[in-house]
Order: sequence, then structure tokens, then C-alpha cells
Amino acid sequence: MLELALYLPNFREKITVAELEDLTQLAEELDYESVWTLDRIIVPEASDRAEMEYAFGMMHELPKQLPVSSKGDFLQGFPLLPWLAAKTSKVRIGMSIIDTPYRSPGVLAAELATIDHLSGGRLNVAVGSGWMPEEFAAASASQIFPRRHQHLRESIEIMQGIWANDTFEYHGEFADFGPSGFGMKPLQQPRPPIYFSGLKDAKRAAKRVAKYGLDGWIGIQDSPEEIATWRAEIATELAELDTARTIDDLDIATMIWTVITDVAMDQTPAGKASNLLVGSERQVTDMLKRYREAGLTKLLVWPPFADVPTPKTMDDMKRLKNDIMPQVDAI
Repeated sequence: MLELALYLPNFREKITVAELEDLTQLAEELDYESVWTLDRIIVPEASDRAEMEYAFGMMHELPKQLPVSSKGDFLQGFPLLPWLAAKTSKVRIGMSIIDTPYRSPGVLAAELATIDHLSGGRLNVAVGSGWMPEEFAAASASQIFPRRHQHLRESIEIMQGIWANDTFEYHGEFADFGPSGFGMKPLQQPRPPIYFSGLKDAKRAAKRVAKYGLDGWIGIQDSPEEIATWRAEIATELAELDTARTIDDLDIATMIWTVITDVAMDQTPAGKASNLLVGSERQVTDMLKRYREAGLTKLLVWPPFADVPTPKTMDDMKRLKNDIMPQVDAI
């Protein structure tokens, strides 16, 4: 089954709380499965000149520049989570993804547990290691950048330990504390679902799924062919491990720029810059059928960074749910 989720455009040149509220309320009314925010702390001025150290997301097909300027009026994703909890009653909520090196693992675990209570047990936790050295510097975490993947692993271990025990202690590279209580456990038991992102190494991914019991993977601008290949590679690696986990246990999601147009569009593959779901209703329907056949389980509908006003996105959300998905589900 392919579920629809909304990826809120809180990272945009200009966005208002009212617009985010309109989009969120519509997702709730249309029974979208979940609503997600984006974690972006800064836009370095070097980005305006396309002089960042790495291309966006470390994806070589994209420029060394973010799609929002350093003077953009964007909103932080993490503070929106308790706001989403208060504004909704049905949809699940999450941030894709939480860059763990910007946050103390123990504090993060405790705050997420509180947000799970605020939402009535509707929190998804998606974590990654980050990619932008300039952002690490702004978060006072430059020293972590070379070891960011280890920080992510420790963060997962600390979250799970705090959520499962009345008191918990940890002695690692990035956190070192004695037996401590962190307040309420998450409302969801045994814990909120944990998604991972940014890792395209099937062997390492399978080991993480098996070791930590991870629940899902979130990609970005993945084609149906990439989803099918990635899913098959993880399945193969899981089968070789001493684990009961299989690929069917894993929620496979991706964030894709989505716009329904009046006329057919060029959808020629262009790496991560492809217009995979930018096209006519027929094109979008056909592409979603391919995604479903490839094994995608959750589409994060992602309004583009510019040139698509919020009312247009809201209209597209309705067409996706009411007109397109019934055709996709009919196969």
C-alpha cells in the first residue's frame, strides 16, 4: 500500500505560520498518513554565491548552493513539532530528518518523549548524521563532523536506552553520564518508530535495521528504479544476517517535489533534479503506479522551494488524494 504524507515547506524563501497551518489542516482533513517538517538551521552566505563546501545534500548532481537565500524567511523544523501536535489530532508527525550532531542525545530523547505525549502518541522519529560543515559550525559542532555517523549511532542507542529504562547511563564518545532519570517515557510502546535517512550503503543499512530494530528509511528524489534497487539490496543483506527482520518490516519512503500541471512535462531522468512527480495528472498517476510496484510505501509530497504558491499545493493535495490515488490503488 502506498500512503500519502505531507512534507511541510517550512524551509522556503518566505513562508508564514498561517500557510503551514492551512497545509497541515488540509492534510488532516484528507487523511494523509503524516506531516513532516524539514531540519535546516542556517543558510550560509557562501550558498548565495554557490561556494558551499559540498553540493546540496552531498548530491553531486546539484549545485553547491541551497535553494533558499541566506536572507530567506524560513522557519525552524524542530519547534514546529509540538505546534503540529497541538494543531492536529489524527495525522502522525515528524521531522525529516533530525540531524543528531546538532543536539545533545539525552536532551533530544527526553524532548521527543514529551512531544510524543503532546501528540497523543503520534510521533515518528527520523534521524540522520547531517552533511553541511557550515551548519555544523553554526551549531557549535564542527568537531563532530568527521565522526558524525558515530554520533548518530550513539544517539540511537541513547534514545532507546532512555525510553526503555527508568534510569539509564551511557559512556561513549559523545555522551558520558551516570545513571539518570529523564522523565516520562514515550506514550508509544515500546517506543516511537525510528526512521533513518541519508545512508545508501545497503550492508550498513541492514546492520542498523537488525541491530537497532529501525522501522523505516526516508530518501530524497528517488526514482522508482532506485527504490526497487535499494529495497532489493537491503533485502539481500538482511537475509544474510542473523535477524528475524525482513524488508517487508521496513517502511520505505521518499521526499519528492510534487506539482500537478495542466500539460505534460518533460520527465527525462536528470538525477536528483528530475521532475519525477511534476507533470500532468496522467503522468503523476502513471509514475505513482511505478513507485507502488517498486515497493515504495510512503510518498512525502514535497512542495517545491519556489514558484508554487500554497493554494496551488493545497489543490494538488486534494487531487492526489481524491482523483489520483484511487486510480493507483486500483492496480
